[in-house]
Amino acid sequence: MIRRAPVTAVLAVVIVIALLSGCSHIFERPFADVPADLIPVFQAAAATYGVLSAAQLAAQARVESSFDPAAVSHAGARGMMQFLPTTWAEFGIDGSGDGRADPLEPRDAIVSAANYEAHLAEAVADLPGDRTSLVLAAYNAGPDAVRAAGGIPDFDETRAYVARVHDWAATYRDQL
Repeated sequence: MIRRAPVTAVLAVVIVIALLSGCSHIFERPFADVPADLIPVFQAAAATYGVLSAAQLAAQARVESSFDPAAVSHAGARGMMQFLPTTWAEFGIDGSGDGRADPLEPRDAIVSAANYEAHLAEAVADLPGDRTSLVLAAYNAGPDAVRAAGGIPDFDETRAYVARVHDWAATYRDQL
């Protein structure tokens, strides 16, 4: 009769061997560089609106869509920055200069997100807490939810969203 080791014991041994052999990168979070052609767009949008840094805007695009300009959510949010049609109608900007504001065009979506975040920053300015986190929470849950909660609402999705954007921003800080 052959005795098999429990799966957790085998996994633990594999992890220890990998770490000892210098393969710790296997267990790191997958890294996705900011698309090089969009770096100046993130930088310009951050400089123009001054709410989020370029790294924070890029992190937001990573969390929202993994930089996919054609992304569409189950709720109907569209583009790299995941704008709902009603929000886009109010805050969409022609950042590409082609005469048309399109949420599927990254150069439009990025500058529009920065524009919208300037509006959100004003909407939550009198609330206590970290300004960036409040703006990110308002982008995710809506400014009314943030105001009603008196800060970041106790929604698992929103709290996770804010944390993920902060994590990716730290990752992108040196690239941007």
